[in-house]
Amino acid sequence: MSGNDFSLDLLLAEASARAGGLDDFGPGDFRQGLEVLGQALEQEARLSPQGRLLLREKLLAQLVNRLVIEDHCRRLPEILEIEINDPLVIVGLPRTGTTLLQRTLAVDSQFSKAQWWETRYPAPLSGETLEQPLQRIGRARAEVAAMVELLPQLLAIHPLDAEQPDEEFMLMEHSFLCAMDSYVNVPSYTAWLDRQDQTQVYRYLKRTLQFLQWQQARRGIAPGRRWLLKSPQHLHTLELLFEVFPGAQVVLTHREPGKTIPSLASFIHTLWQLYSAQADAQAVGEQWNRRMARALRHAMAVRDSLPAGRFLDVRFEDTLAAPLAVVERIYRFAGLECTAPVNAAMDQWLAANGREKRATHHYSPEQFGLSDALLQRDYAEYRARHIHA
Repeated sequence: MSGNDFSLDLLLAEASARAGGLDDFGPGDFRQGLEVLGQALEQEARLSPQGRLLLREKLLAQLVNRLVIEDHCRRLPEILEIEINDPLVIVGLPRTGTTLLQRTLAVDSQFSKAQWWETRYPAPLSGETLEQPLQRIGRARAEVAAMVELLPQLLAIHPLDAEQPDEEFMLMEHSFLCAMDSYVNVPSYTAWLDRQDQTQVYRYLKRTLQFLQWQQARRGIAPGRRWLLKSPQHLHTLELLFEVFPGAQVVLTHREPGKTIPSLASFIHTLWQLYSAQADAQAVGEQWNRRMARALRHAMAVRDSLPAGRFLDVRFEDTLAAPLAVVERIYRFAGLECTAPVNAAMDQWLAANGREKRATHHYSPEQFGLSDALLQRDYAEYRARHIHA
């Protein structure tokens, strides 16, 4: 590959060729984001040869997804008539029990949800039917297996599974206005991103959820009463979630930041190692501590401006100690009923998927430049409100 692998024109042309000549990428000004990102990937990310191939392929696949999704929406306007206004959204710092809650609730068919393979490959691939997305599932399985083989410590941090419900972050990435710094160090893109209106990220997320629900119906999956979503990403832009999904309700998960932030830094550093020849642990710690402290301050401010009934607080310790009691609170909050068979199925799922089934996650705050004094200072307001309240 040349030094111009991430040229906007090259990526758009190659995606169009892969999609059989389709050329409508859909709404939103995603091109500028992709251009700024491409320059940062070339100039700042210190990509390894493997990382260069993987990230270029990721961007191309997302562009092809946009083309195929838009083609379906143009030919089948009923897709965009599907109503998705009131998702139940789990939001909190990573490492606060969000995945455990999401997957426990996902046992209930009252919720629509997206599995990891659907968020990675939301659009059908050439040669497969909508009813049998075997290529997409196969690719996702292989991708997860490869990631785990390269970085076995990933599973100790996040229970990655191609066929389990997962967060909508990879759908949001299709706008190229999302936290690409999860994968690599691209400070110029991150700084640019912080100045952008990200409303279109949520509008496109809604479009992809409509498309996924339409596909699920083709596979015989009845729509749930509500979509079940989960992503820490919403902490940065909580007001936009409510703007695009006006009936949304948010479950906010809480845990001592001194435990979550170093663990998050370890996770991000692990991802950076997957793509970069030089992954700087100190840079991870500085960037992600600063960003998450700001995100929590922003989320608290947004919360203060909205009706209290939009939010439910859940403590990590309660999720671990009595998950079904927390689930019962969430159902009351959401105005839904949890039947006895569903409750039993959740209990069974929890017994088979407890945290003790996974390897221990080893890291130290010091390797990321995160001292106790720094974390005490940066999260004082959040801690006063939600940890020691």
